Amino acid sequence: MSEINEQQNAGAGTPPPHSATSNFLWQQLPYIVVLVLAIAGVAYTNVSHQPLAGYWEFLALAIAVVCIVTKWPELGDRQAQFQLIWTQAVHWIAVLVTMNIILVSGVQRLLPTPATSLVLLTLLALGSFLAGLSLLSLRLCFLGVAMIAAVPAMSWLKQSILFFLLAAVLVIGLGMTFWLRADRGRVAAPGNEKG
Repeated sequence: MSEINEQQNAGAGTPPPHSATSNFLWQQLPYIVVLVLAIAGVAYTNVSHQPLAGYWEFLALAIAVVCIVTKWPELGDRQAQFQLIWTQAVHWIAVLVTMNIILVSGVQRLLPTPATSLVLLTLLALGSFLAGLSLLSLRLCFLGVAMIAAVPAMSWLKQSILFFLLAAVLVIGLGMTFWLRADRGRVAAPGNEKG
């Protein structure tokens, strides 16, 4: 009878294999959502030939929230949390101000409608990449690189090679994420052994 109890207890202590995968996907969800929204904005702008100024501004605010929310658990004290909020707020306000300078009617008259959205996406990609550098986040840096890769993809969508390049960047980024996760698992595994 005690063997059955031990087997039940041993089975209850190990999480199901899908739990680790779902936990990993849950951690990646904010980045995946932002990347999908950016690609959807690229696709819509390419089809409609209308600038989506409000959409890119919303996306900038969403990325700012992603930056804060994903870095928050790593911070221990209130001063570090305040510093995170302050630096990200200033960073993304600067990005939004720059985006709005592009939208001023005098500047916007110099750019055709599709070019305005390309410039806004470029600024958003640069902001994401720089936020990733300041937060030491490879995921945010990749998000910025993927969005900047979407700019030429949007400009030359009819040339399928650039679309495949964007897909390759996405696959490489996801592969890097899984590879880093596997490396962390291998590094943690020897420490868990009892000898």
